[in-house]
Amino acid sequence: MQYHHVDYKALHAFCVKVFQGYGFTEEQGKQISDVLLAADLSGIESHGIQRLIRYHKEITGGMVKLDAKPEIVFETPLSAVIEGNDAMGQILGVQAMQLAIDKAKASGFGMVTVRNSNHYGIAGYYTKMAAEQGLIGLCMTNTEAIMVPTFGKQAMLGTNPIAFAMPAQPTIYSFDAATTVVPRGKLEVYVKRGNGLPLGWAVDENGHDSDDANRVLANIIHKTGGGILPLGGSGEMQSGYKGYGFAMLCEIATAILSGGTTSNYIYKTPGRSNIAHCFIALDHGMFGDKAEIEAHLSRYLQEIRDSDKAEGQDRIYIQGEKEAESHERVLREGVYLNDKTYAEMQMIGQFTGASDLLPAYLD
Repeated sequence: MQYHHVDYKALHAFCVKVFQGYGFTEEQGKQISDVLLAADLSGIESHGIQRLIRYHKEITGGMVKLDAKPEIVFETPLSAVIEGNDAMGQILGVQAMQLAIDKAKASGFGMVTVRNSNHYGIAGYYTKMAAEQGLIGLCMTNTEAIMVPTFGKQAMLGTNPIAFAMPAQPTIYSFDAATTVVPRGKLEVYVKRGNGLPLGWAVDENGHDSDDANRVLANIIHKTGGGILPLGGSGEMQSGYKGYGFAMLCEIATAILSGGTTSNYIYKTPGRSNIAHCFIALDHGMFGDKAEIEAHLSRYLQEIRDSDKAEGQDRIYIQGEKEAESHERVLREGVYLNDKTYAEMQMIGQFTGASDLLPAYLD
C-alpha cells in the first residue's frame, strides 16, 4: 500500500461538496469537514479522511438523519441536555460545545450532554473551541462497545476518549486520548496496511491476546466476542484497570447523565447509533487573574520541556505540541493518505457528484 500527499485546501473543498451531495447545507458541510480534517491536520490518520467511508455508509444507510431537528430537553443556567434525534455528530458537537461555552461566559461554567447522536470526530476539536475562546474545555464521548473490561472477554465499553484543553503559550495545552490501548480507527488502518497488531493491544473471542487485526475487527463488527484492551493492557499488572476506570467515568458523564445509551447498546437499535457526548467549558477567571493563571501554566510547561532528558533523547513534548507542528506541516506539504482511502474517495466523489473536486496527488 502506498501513501501520497494531497493539498489540504483542495481536500477540504472536496469534502464540503461531498457532504452537500448527501443533502447537507454548505455551512453544515464546512462544519463537518472542519472537524473531520482536523484529525489529518493533527497527524491522526485513524480519525481523518479515512473515516469518510464510514460516514458514507451511515448517511446513505439512514443512520444519520439529514432532516434531524436536535432539541434541548432539559436546561439550567449551567447545564443542558440535547436530544440529538440522530443528527450528524459533528453538527451536534459544535452546537453543544458552543452552548457550554456561552454558559461559561455568562456564569463561569457550562456543561452540556447529548444523547442519540452519531460519531462526532476527534474530541480534541471541541476542547480547542473553548480554549480558543479563552476558556478551559473538557469533552468526552462514548462509542460502540469495543473495550473488554479487565478480566472479561466481552466488549462492554467504547474507546471513550477524554479531551482537555486550556490556553497557554506558545501553544494551547491540548490532551486528547482514548481510554483503550488504541482506538478502533487504528485497527482499521492496520487492516488496510495488512499489518499484524502488536500483542497487548487486543484479545480474541476467547479473551486471549491476538495480533490478528482482521480477526479482532471482524469480532467487533459482528459482536462475536473479544475486542480492544483498556489503556494499560490486560489484567492488573500493567494497570489496565485504570483505563477501564477512566472509560467508566466517560460512560457516566455521557450516557448516564444525558439519559442516553451506554456503549454496550450502541448500534444495537436498527438504523440508529445512539451515541452520547459530554461537553464542559470553564472560565478559569473564577480562580483569579486569567492572564496570571495562563502564565503560570506556561511557565510550568516550559520547565517540563527544559527538564533533564533520558539518554538518547533530545526533546520532551507537551501534549498538543506534535499536533500543532503537524498542523503547520500538513498545510505546507499536504495530507498524507493511502491509496485505499483515495479509492474510497473516488467512489464517494462519484456517488455525491463531487468528482470534479477530487484532489490530485502532489507526489
